[in-house]
This record gives sequence, structure tokens and C-alpha cells, in this order.
Amino acid sequence: MTTANGLDSAKLSAVVPGFEFDEKADLAQSPAWFLDGTHSVPPWTPLFGWFWINFCRHGMQYGAEKLSLPTVKGWDWRFKNGGGYLTLLLVKTEAEQRQREARFREAIRPFVEDYDALWQSQLTEILARYEDLKKLDLDKASNIEVLDNFEQTINVCRRMWEIHMYMMYGTFTAYILFENMCRNLLQIDDTHPLFHKLITGFDNKVLQVDKKIWEFSQRAAKMGLSEIVLTSEPMNIAKNIEAAPNGRDFMRDFRAFLDEDGWRMQRMSEMNMPTWIEDPSPPLTNMKQFLVKGGGFNLEEERVKLAQEREAAEKEVLARIAPEQKGWFTTLLRLAQKSGVFSEEHDHYLDLYMHAMMRRSALAIARRLAAAGTIGSVDDIFFIIPEEIRKVALAPEQFDLKPTVAARRAAWMEWCKTPNPPVILAEGFDMDQAMGVLVKSNDPIALKVVVGAMPVVRPELKADLHGTCGSPGVAEGPARVIMSEEELADVQPGEILVAATTSPSWTPVFSFIKGVVVDRGASLSHAAIVGREYGIPVLMNVFVGTQQIKTGQRIRMDTNLGALFILDK
Repeated sequence: MTTANGLDSAKLSAVVPGFEFDEKADLAQSPAWFLDGTHSVPPWTPLFGWFWINFCRHGMQYGAEKLSLPTVKGWDWRFKNGGGYLTLLLVKTEAEQRQREARFREAIRPFVEDYDALWQSQLTEILARYEDLKKLDLDKASNIEVLDNFEQTINVCRRMWEIHMYMMYGTFTAYILFENMCRNLLQIDDTHPLFHKLITGFDNKVLQVDKKIWEFSQRAAKMGLSEIVLTSEPMNIAKNIEAAPNGRDFMRDFRAFLDEDGWRMQRMSEMNMPTWIEDPSPPLTNMKQFLVKGGGFNLEEERVKLAQEREAAEKEVLARIAPEQKGWFTTLLRLAQKSGVFSEEHDHYLDLYMHAMMRRSALAIARRLAAAGTIGSVDDIFFIIPEEIRKVALAPEQFDLKPTVAARRAAWMEWCKTPNPPVILAEGFDMDQAMGVLVKSNDPIALKVVVGAMPVVRPELKADLHGTCGSPGVAEGPARVIMSEEELADVQPGEILVAATTSPSWTPVFSFIKGVVVDRGASLSHAAIVGREYGIPVLMNVFVGTQQIKTGQRIRMDTNLGALFILDK
């Protein structure tokens, strides 16, 4: 039997057993399933999809229960054509909501009493777990030890998602509560410029990594290596630097930096591309871009200005708050100000680092399977799943997974050609009703990270595209449409970046572009947070920006109006 695209269905076993999207059963459970366009566009490879669907799902339900969120019990997830689809698990009765709200007041106390100590304790635990994984020499270990390392990696991934969602739900719920107070007391929400001023101007680990790369660019200039960097293709920068008389010392120190901060890939939510440790071309390209731009690390100057604006905004709003409400308002403000920092730091320490650990362990198994002929090449590992790895890892020469890999790879290539729909709705259930469920849930991750608000179409503006404001401002310039991380080296100073979404590996280009337009995003997504820190406008949830805008077209974006105009048609 073959599928519609001619693939042998017998070889297309479930990628995420128990969580493949079943239209009849799943739409009976919930009338609306939202695509996680922030993370699963382009489509995930099967191995990564298995990890995400199983453990992000678990982590969200774990975090919601540990905090006893009053209105939602986390999310349910399904896998469909490489995409992650989610629905909200709403608390169904007012009586249960009241019970959970009472428990929530106690559960949130660690966040209120000492947020920094709480976050540090979680970081200490997960970093120790990563170090345990790295202790095993995967090339010298036995098959049993390598498989055991893979099983430990699965367990660490599960724990990472528990920490991830406990911290995210706690931090972002405070953000939602603060926005609600601002809406009620100040008549502003988190799209308002005054709100943005209240929560910007803070350093974080991702920006610190960017600064280290900038510092290496300054060192390269002082050592006379600039010309080598500027004239080399990305894949040759490291080799050409090492060939220079003093280049080995430079690259030795650069690789030491990567040993600490290079456990990341260009795409945050995948594992099928090299880490910076395997291939230093991406950070070296960032270094090259800093040299082209010239000048200082302008984010530091911008942060001084943002801090001053934040202090002035705090004085302004506190003067408008009644004395009896100032205490709780200030408490929620301080927690809301941690949201942007946490959003970026969790990307570095949790998502990116964990996915690098998953890749490290999977590749160790892949090398053995490829050598035994179980799979055809090392990167075939991304098209099999843990149940199959367990089946073959100890005696790989006894098995042949090449037909499974071929079928899954062909299916994945088809998924990449045909975008998943942004939402799957039951018959008779429309988008307005679906968004009503989101609002009712009061789920901060759905509202502020993954799905976000829908743009308001204003016909009188005669705009070509409408979106929501992630960072305020107006910008005009040539568009640069980026469809994958590999194209980031093409971004030029003064352009407006247009992408499906962005992640930490994109951050350095924010220092020399005029603005950002993303198909998907919300106020606590990467593009919005970094755009605010750099003081450049960000327009989100335009949905079809990458389809309708072409590189080189001159565009004008006004995020205060939620509008984008294509000037060259």
C-alpha cells in the first residue's frame, strides 16, 4: 500500500507513537489545534520531533501542575507532517479554578521571594546533568555504554523540560498578571511603548555571548587578522586564521570560548545541524559581520539609554498607581522585567544546550550504525526514533534500517515542500472561537510566545501586510528575506530582516539592521525581546511576510500601526 505521495506506508511507522495527529479522535477531544510555528517551521526531523512532542508536552503539564495554574493544566501535543500541534487543557469548573488559585498563591512564592536564587538553583542542577553526560568518551565506550548514555540523555531531556516549563510558567504568568494590572490601572497593554520601556534594558546570557564574539573581532583587528577574516568564505575562516603566523593562538582561545558557550546550533529547535563546537563557521561569520559594521558594541550604549527610559517610565506609572496597590504592582513589575532575561537565557542553557547533548549522543550511536551498515550514513540517525535505536544499538550488524530511513527522509522532504496549516479546526468551529479559547485559558506561553495576538486589519491604512507590535518604531529600507540560518551571512547593514521566526543565533545581525518582520511571534518571543533591547521595530504575526516580500524590495514598517507597506512592486 502506498500513500498519496507514492511512499510505502508500511515503512512509515509512527514518528511519535501515541501522539500522531488523528483528525477524528483529536478534533473530538478539542476543536482547535494550533501549529507551533515558532519552533516547528520548517518541519522537524523525526528524531527531534519525538523528543519535542514527548517531553515539551510532559514539561508543560508538569509546570502547570507544580504551580497549580488556575485556568490551564498545560498543553496536549500532536505530531503532523513534521509540525507540532498543540491544544490547551483547560480547567473545566470554577470550583476547581478557585482551589487551584489558592494553591497557586503558595506555589508562586519562590518566584516572588528570590527569583534569582530560584533560577540559579535550576541552572546549577541542569548544568551538572550535562556535565555528567559529557564524562563518557563516546568513541572509546562500548555499545552498552553508548546506549546507556543515550538513555541518560533522554532522562536529562525530560528533566530539562520540567525545569523549563516550571520556570517559564512561573515567570510568564507574573508577566500576564502585570499586563492585566497595567490594562486595568493604566489602560495600556504589552504592545504599548510605555509598557515596552518598563521591561527593557537588561543584560542576558545570549547578549553576553554576542559581546564575547564582538571582543574577538576587536582582538582579530589588533592582531592583524582582519583582512583574513573579511576576505574568507565562512567555511574557510577558521582554516585561514590558523594558517596565519599568530592565528593558532587566536583560534585556541576562540575554541576555548566555544567549549563553554558553543553547545548550540544555528536553529534552536532541531538537532540535524552541527554545533558551534563541531563547526565554528557561524560565530566566526558573526565576528566577520562585526568587523564589517565597525564601531563599538552598540548594545551597551543602547542599554544605558533604555535603562534611563525605564527608570523614567517607572516613576511615571508609579505616580499613577494608588498607594494601596503599589506594593503588588511593583512586585509584579520586577518579575515581568525578568521575563525577557529568562526567555533568552533559557534558550541558551536549556533548549540549545540540551539539543546539543541530544545530537552528541545520537551521533555516537549513528557512527556505529553506519559502520555496521544498519543505516547508510551518519545523518540517517535523524530519521529513526528511540524505539528503533534501542532495537538495533547493541548488535547493529544484525539489522537494516535503511528502508525505514529512506521512507521517512522522503516523507520529510515532502513536508518541507508543503507548509502545515497554522491551525486545524473542527467543522463549524472558526478562528474567532479558537482565539477565544486562548484568551480564556490565560496561558502565558500560548498568548505571549507561541501563538500570540492576531493582527487587526485596518483597511484605511491601505497596508500590504498587517501584524502586531513586538517593538515600537518605524523603519524603511531594503528587505532581506531569510528562510534558513545558513543565509544569515547574507544580511547587510541597513536592511530590514524578514523571516518566519528568529532565535539566539540570529541576535548579532540585530546590531546593524533597521527592523524585523516575522511571520510568527509574540511579545515574549526572541525577535520581540531582542528588537526592544536593540531599539529597532519588530512587526510580528504577519503570517505571509516571507511569501509576499522579496529580497531587495523597499518596504516601510510602522509597528505602532501594525502595518507594512511594500514600496517596490
